Amino acid sequence: MSKGFLKSRWKVFLIFLAVIGPGIITSNVDNDAGGIATYSIAGAHFGYSFLWSLIPITLVLIIIQEMSARMGVVSGKGLSDLIREKFGVKTTFYLLSALVLTNFGNTIAEFAGVASAMGIFGISTYLSMPL
Repeated sequence: MSKGFLKSRWKVFLIFLAVIGPGIITSNVDNDAGGIATYSIAGAHFGYSFLWSLIPITLVLIIIQEMSARMGVVSGKGLSDLIREKFGVKTTFYLLSALVLTNFGNTIAEFAGVASAMGIFGISTYLSMPL
C-alpha cells in the first residue's frame, strides 16, 4: 500500500471520529455505578414498561446537545456566561452551586461504586479508594 493511501485513510478515520466522538461520549455519560444501580432497580421493578420513554428522551438529548453546541459556537461563550448575561449573577451563582453539589454527589457515588466492586473481590475499601 502506498503512503498516500494510508495517509488518506487515516484522515478519513480522524474525520469520522471527530463527527461521531461527541455522540459516543454523550451515550456513555450515565454508565457509572450510580446509574447502573438505578437502571437495575428500575428494570427489576418495572420491566419493559418504560422502554418507550427512550425515544423521546433520545430526541430531547439530541436537541439539547445541538442547541448547546450552536450557542457556544455562535456566542463564543460558555453556559455560565450566557446564564449570567441573561439572568444575572445571583441566579448564575445558585445554578452553578447546584451543579457543583450535584457533581460532588455523583463523585461520591462513583467512589462508593468502586469500593463496592473492589469489596466483591475482597479488596479493602481503604486500599481501593486511593487507587
